[in-house]
Amino acid sequence: MKQRPKTKGQPPHRLWHAIAAVEALAALGTSAEGLSDGEAAVRRARYGANRLPRPRRPGLALVYLKQFASPLIYLLLAAAAASLLLGEFMDAAFIFAVLQFNALIGTIQEWKAETSAAALQSAVRTWAVALRDGRPRRLDGIELVPGDVVLLESGAQVPADMRLVAAQDLQVDESLLTGESLPVEKDADAVLPEQTPLSDRRNLIFAGTTVPRGRARGVVVRTGLVTEVGRIAQALTSGPRAAPALIVRMRRFARIIAYTVLVAIVVLAAAELARGTPIAEIFFIAVALAVAAIPEGLPVAITVALSGATSRMARRNVVVRLLPAVEGLGSCTLIASDKTGTLTCNELTVRRLFLPETGEVEVSGEGYRPLGELTRGGAPLDEAARARARRLAVSGALCNEASYHLGDDGRVQHLGDTVDVAYLALAGKLGLVREALLADEPQVGQVPFESQRRYAASFHQRDGAIVAHVKGAAETILPMCRGADRAAVADAVERLAESGYRVLAVASGPVATATGLPGGSDGEAAERTLADLDFLGLVGLIDPLRAEVPDAIRRATAAGVTVCMITGDHPTTALAIGRELGMAQAPDDVVTGAEVAEARDNPAALEALIARGRIFARVEPVQKLTIVQAMQRAGHFVAVTGDGVNDAPALAAANIGVAMGQSGTDVARGAADLILTDDNFASIVAGIEEGRVAYDNVRKVIYFLLSTGAAELVLFFLALVSGLPLPLFAVQLLWLNLVTNGVQVVTLAIEKAEPGVLKRPPRPPRQPIFDRRMIEQTVLSGVVIAGVAFGFYSWALGQGWSLFDARNGALLLMVLFENVHTFNCRSEARSILRTPIRDNPFLVLGVIAAQGAHIGAMYLPGLRDVLGVAPVSFARWGTIAAIALVLLVVMELYKLIRPVPQGYRPFGRGG
Repeated sequence: MKQRPKTKGQPPHRLWHAIAAVEALAALGTSAEGLSDGEAAVRRARYGANRLPRPRRPGLALVYLKQFASPLIYLLLAAAAASLLLGEFMDAAFIFAVLQFNALIGTIQEWKAETSAAALQSAVRTWAVALRDGRPRRLDGIELVPGDVVLLESGAQVPADMRLVAAQDLQVDESLLTGESLPVEKDADAVLPEQTPLSDRRNLIFAGTTVPRGRARGVVVRTGLVTEVGRIAQALTSGPRAAPALIVRMRRFARIIAYTVLVAIVVLAAAELARGTPIAEIFFIAVALAVAAIPEGLPVAITVALSGATSRMARRNVVVRLLPAVEGLGSCTLIASDKTGTLTCNELTVRRLFLPETGEVEVSGEGYRPLGELTRGGAPLDEAARARARRLAVSGALCNEASYHLGDDGRVQHLGDTVDVAYLALAGKLGLVREALLADEPQVGQVPFESQRRYAASFHQRDGAIVAHVKGAAETILPMCRGADRAAVADAVERLAESGYRVLAVASGPVATATGLPGGSDGEAAERTLADLDFLGLVGLIDPLRAEVPDAIRRATAAGVTVCMITGDHPTTALAIGRELGMAQAPDDVVTGAEVAEARDNPAALEALIARGRIFARVEPVQKLTIVQAMQRAGHFVAVTGDGVNDAPALAAANIGVAMGQSGTDVARGAADLILTDDNFASIVAGIEEGRVAYDNVRKVIYFLLSTGAAELVLFFLALVSGLPLPLFAVQLLWLNLVTNGVQVVTLAIEKAEPGVLKRPPRPPRQPIFDRRMIEQTVLSGVVIAGVAFGFYSWALGQGWSLFDARNGALLLMVLFENVHTFNCRSEARSILRTPIRDNPFLVLGVIAAQGAHIGAMYLPGLRDVLGVAPVSFARWGTIAAIALVLLVVMELYKLIRPVPQGYRPFGRGG
């Protein structure tokens, strides 16, 4: 296996969590005092920089060339080459012109999208304090090497994977790596079993995570690509990306066209050779046939449809990185969503209180903002209950080490442990500010929280006495209290825990002595004073749902899209969130990462788990990728949403990856196809709607172009069979397909959404674009156009019209047929009488422009000679226009006789 660059010579992979800290130091050839500068330089040369390589942004030329990577465009290039060989330079010029137009539109759109995505990338550098030559030194994170000893404190970002050597009250936020929303307590002295899952390795800390609380000293064990973050980044390139739905369908569609054209040309060539037609003439007819059969305007029209949807998505806070991904979100049958930061706020929040003599109290509001109400059973609290809640909030705010204030922009700025911040947010909802409380009750001492102690206490001076405010685990706080109904409290703790809440207790009261406070003897003496306190209540904390998420999931469900949750959280917490969202009700709806790992080598068992689960909990990054791939094998088009490093492999493997723009990591955004600039899950549903509209418009464009192309083919063969001269020659066909068609099809590609676009089920992933209804309406309209046009052409020749005049009249009739057919194609289901013109005034302008262009060509010297056209009288134009209206009548009768079958609904309900 080829060695990865920049990691050669990395220390051998060890199960660092399964050995003691002193063994880790020895294995790395270092000590608790760190490395010397000289040794660090040697290791830097050996191991490389501690950074992940950023993917190179494709150059403008490469983005331009990518626009030609389409089977349909290959067919057009072949037709252009054949035209050059025949000396039909005008034909070739028309084809090359449309290809250039298509490539320029696609290049501009994708370049703008990549620029928007690049603007979202973080430019913040990670700094670290490392011991070099025994002295602390502030270094750029990229300079760290295995064996460096790093000092961390509250608020720091972990710069590399490290084995803890010492830790004091250390908690680490690993949500961006594991999906766990609560900070994880760490223990430097722990030695764990080898099979311990990543999320439970409490003696290791990982690159990219943050320290909300405590201090630590750790030795770097892995850097760069071999960190847990690096392994995830490496996984992004370990397999091919899934193609967006539209690409899959267009490739299949292009193959159908190519095979059809090839068969038709072979049959025609054989028939003409048998009749003794010269080979050069057969070649000329074959090129004309290919031009008639290939919808040259399709690449431009699809690009316009997708570009229009991209612009609409941008207005709805969705940045599209790859143009075909526009339609892909509308094709998805399943959204596999990360929980933390996507469905929830990633801001631990007090949502429930249990107050003595009151019972449970609901706390509304989202995240850390000091906005919300306290209610009981939906009704406001009475004065006594509100006073109890206020007393609890005061104690929670005073026994606190976090900083919290509202910025000028209305955003909360905070630093410290997330639990402490949650208490301050609760105080804010009751109009309390910690600084003001401290002015009334100055702090004179404290007992800081430690995991072994399981509580924190703060001592304050009030009216000449010392008052203690205490918060911590209920089983620790209750023995300190007097008169509490312990049975009722225990029931409340159990009830809240089963609902997914983290439960803490709060107490306060005067203490008998100031011994142990600053100026006294020691902290242990202060602890002995914590007795006979008043039990103030319980606090239930949870990472709350984003306000818009429940409605967004309901809308997605109504649209036939299944929403699943994938998280690193505990199953109980995940199920509580799932119940609140209506995604799950019973424990059987939850599948754990351990179950996925056990079934990984058993496809049938894994398939059963995927079919059963709506929530996947305690999932590691590699398992998330396994889940998404299993969903795809089950026949789903999967959209994966996420913001963390742990989401990146699944984002890359998904049919459509959707990353968060504000809270998302660089790795996640780089792996995604779409980026939500407002981090709003509801924008995903807006994206589904716009994706479906884009696909609807693509179908309309295909219907229009194929039906007119089919009409040209049928007209072509009718003339050959009847022995008449070709009614249209190649440059006239190109004029129809690229100019008059092109003007109208661009306006058809920007149609607005039809009614019910989010009330129909998603298309089956394997449903072709060219399905039964498309075939029926394409064949019917094509035969009507060709039959009427051939009848007119034959009649004109029979009436003694010159071949020039007959062709001139037939070409005008075909243009008018296209004008009329544009209105037919606005909906496959609804009558034109029920499709308001006001919804797309540009279409009317496009029809007028197409007809105006053709009439102008009749009068323009030079162009009329190339096209073989000439002016006609107004009376003749009116007669031919009346003939073209036959198509409108036939297709309206078709919609009446053949309504859209129930359950099919390609464009929503009529009406």
